[in-house]
Amino acid sequence: MNVVEVFVGNNCAISTDIYDLWLKGHTAQEAAKSQQSKVPLKTYGATFEDLYTDVIDHYRIFAGLEEMLKTPTRLSHQLVYQFDPETIDILIQKYYSFDASVIREIFGRKLNSRSRKDLDDLSEETGVPLRSCRRQFDNAKRVFKTVEEMSGRLVDNIQTHFCLKEDLAKAYAAIVFITNNRFETGKKKLNYLTFEDFAVCANHMISNWSYSSEDCQNHEDMDVDMDRDFLMDLREVKVLMEREYAEEHRSLMLRVLQPTVREKVLTEMDNNFRSVSKAIINIASGLNHSKESRDIFIDVFEKLIEPWVQMSWSKSDAYHFLNAFKDTALQLDLFRTSSKLVKIWERFMSTFNPLVLQMYPKT
Repeated sequence: MNVVEVFVGNNCAISTDIYDLWLKGHTAQEAAKSQQSKVPLKTYGATFEDLYTDVIDHYRIFAGLEEMLKTPTRLSHQLVYQFDPETIDILIQKYYSFDASVIREIFGRKLNSRSRKDLDDLSEETGVPLRSCRRQFDNAKRVFKTVEEMSGRLVDNIQTHFCLKEDLAKAYAAIVFITNNRFETGKKKLNYLTFEDFAVCANHMISNWSYSSEDCQNHEDMDVDMDRDFLMDLREVKVLMEREYAEEHRSLMLRVLQPTVREKVLTEMDNNFRSVSKAIINIASGLNHSKESRDIFIDVFEKLIEPWVQMSWSKSDAYHFLNAFKDTALQLDLFRTSSKLVKIWERFMSTFNPLVLQMYPKT
């Protein structure tokens, strides 16, 4: 006689602990063993087999839900599983959660099938089970493919189509923005930077350098791209490298910094002003070119942070230098006579300074 197993579900009750284990890529057997240490089976007159059966039932539900979780807006309208709104929200937020260490490595890869095949190595490097790495990779790819061609604010589009809370939507916005603009994040010198560091930098760029910026005059393009007109305008700041402006800028800046930084640092700022000023202005004017734009993080590290760290500048020293560099430039006659140049400079430096400071080593 054939044996048929029937699974009937109604008014689903979900164990978030078992859901977390499923999301982490554990097998049902592994999940049951993990739960065994938390559940007093004897108190309930239950056996390990009872617990294992319960875990398998949960895994069946999760497997059935997974296709819907790929399009989260479906969950509120489907009739297969009965969940209250709070449970639906938990299922979605947890499904799209990720390990920062995994996404940090995915940053430098194209979101294609070839990269997905290499996730075995990523799993070994991070200690995150392969199944979980695949879920996180697929989620990042799905979000990217869904919103990359959409007009409007990136965070809003992600929240609308994936029902994510704002903080998580911002994290995915950073993934989409960095992937779309192909920023170099995988160089060995940048290994000290975390996912959070890149996410903060990316969201600064989205707010001020992309088509969603309040300073942008043309909002017709996609939010995932940087404002092309602004990048073209940045070439105008190269005038700051002309000798007469550079000398006046240096004098103004040293006068402002004298009461706030150590004498040793002030002397180094004086001696290195021309090279640092040139580096910052070249980074700004180079953003119009794809190669220079992609290398912004490595350029900031090699041309600014690395020399400053070698001179033992603290993050506070860097903060004072960058603020003075920004503010004193506005005192030049060059800026006083051009409101356009003022807007370009402030729009660039209001993001560039936080970006450099976010990248600055913590110790």
